[in-house]
Amino acid sequence: QVQLVESGGGLVQAGGSLRLSCTASGRSFSMYSMGWFRQAPGKEREFVAAISRAAYQTNFADSMEGRFTISRDNAKNTVYLQMTSLKPEDTAVYYCAARSDLYFGRTYSKEYEYTYWGQGTQVTVSS
Repeated sequence: QVQLVESGGGLVQAGGSLRLSCTASGRSFSMYSMGWFRQAPGKEREFVAAISRAAYQTNFADSMEGRFTISRDNAKNTVYLQMTSLKPEDTAVYYCAARSDLYFGRTYSKEYEYTYWGQGTQVTVSS
């Protein structure tokens, strides 16, 4: 069992940057493959980025490639989402997700592939 708590959201102007953090409780954080998703008002939740257990692999949605970076610090039980060149269309609630994984280098981009979810953090980008 793991609990996820996101932080770092807020209001930023277009072109600005934010770094989201997701801290996991419990042990064995390094056993979990992690992901970020987001949900804008009136839209379905969508994949943003993912990182494998040992950070060997990362994966991004096409619209985030080059603007967002995902990383993790297993010693701090934390995964990060660094967002740059933010656009108003990036406005959403951002969710952290985790799944226990036997593979060191695999990433996952589907909601159903994750077991644990955080409560989300609001990101608002003004034009």
